[in-house]
Amino acid sequence: MIMNAMIAGIVALVTVLILTPLVMKLAVKIGAVDQPNARKVHEKVMPRLGGLAIFGGVIAGFYAGGLHNEKVTAISVGAILIVIVGILDDKYQLSAKTKLLGQLVVAGLIIYSGLTIDFITIPYVGEFELGFWQYPITLFWIVAITNAINLIDGLDGLSAGISGIGIATIAVMAGMSGKVLIFTLSIILLGSILGFLFYNFHPAKIFMGDTGALFLGYAIAVLSLLGLYKSVTLFSFLIPIIILGVPIFDTTFAIIRRIANKQPISAPDKSHLHHRLLFMGLSHRNTVLAIYGMGIIFSLTAIVLTESTLWGSFFIVLGLLIVFEIVAEIIGLVNERYRPFLFLYKKLVRNR
Repeated sequence: MIMNAMIAGIVALVTVLILTPLVMKLAVKIGAVDQPNARKVHEKVMPRLGGLAIFGGVIAGFYAGGLHNEKVTAISVGAILIVIVGILDDKYQLSAKTKLLGQLVVAGLIIYSGLTIDFITIPYVGEFELGFWQYPITLFWIVAITNAINLIDGLDGLSAGISGIGIATIAVMAGMSGKVLIFTLSIILLGSILGFLFYNFHPAKIFMGDTGALFLGYAIAVLSLLGLYKSVTLFSFLIPIIILGVPIFDTTFAIIRRIANKQPISAPDKSHLHHRLLFMGLSHRNTVLAIYGMGIIFSLTAIVLTESTLWGSFFIVLGLLIVFEIVAEIIGLVNERYRPFLFLYKKLVRNR
């Protein structure tokens, strides 16, 4: 299992190294470029469409690993469709509604293939059939995770790196549980991401664009769904969510920030996690590495949770929430006045 997956991963990596310069030329030729503006960190026109090279690497690894013999037709077609949506957006800047429609079609295809969560097991209570609810729950799961990676696509190498950390975590857990298909797919994806990071890490020569962000989000959604297939326990729902802790953390506090500052939830701003770290004086590269560190913490927590008891899981998750709430307050992720935990700590210290 391991040797076959590693060979497929190396094939994917080498393919991406070869393809990316060609994709860069293609992106410039067809006008799939990212223009600088007040909200963006880069200062020059950058080719997008990097996700096409990642996808090409995955296809090469897919065949090298012999996965074309597996029954994954719906997953493969879904991947092709989500990449097409991404390419069109990188070229024509599709509306949010159009992109969402494309994602819903892809999610519907996966559900139609039978890849759904049918029932949930609650510890000490019992097993509950989801019935009709398996469809909207699975639909929401795929669409939400597909979009998660797009939410942190703000610095060179950030989305690709966080995706790589998440997929590496899935590979470790799949290897621990002997799930060959998930493990091999994860290694292929990881090889493709590492190949792309050679060109995408600061200073980047190309961006992954929505082609890459949507494809990697979709891949993580499907991999996690394969791991949860049919039956899940209550806490196993948390595993993929924690693996994607960084984009979920940033998005959650973006919503809190806009509500606290009386702004529309969809309003753009320059107060995201990476913006705040840059504002605090970290360099572009060190900001990305710091966020990678956060991603690794979330991933290690997810691995520990798979071996933990119910109460152990509860306290681990609670501790993680408290720690990152404090981090958000220290870096001013909402605003300078939003510091409930720090104010409470100061009050307790004064009372002593």
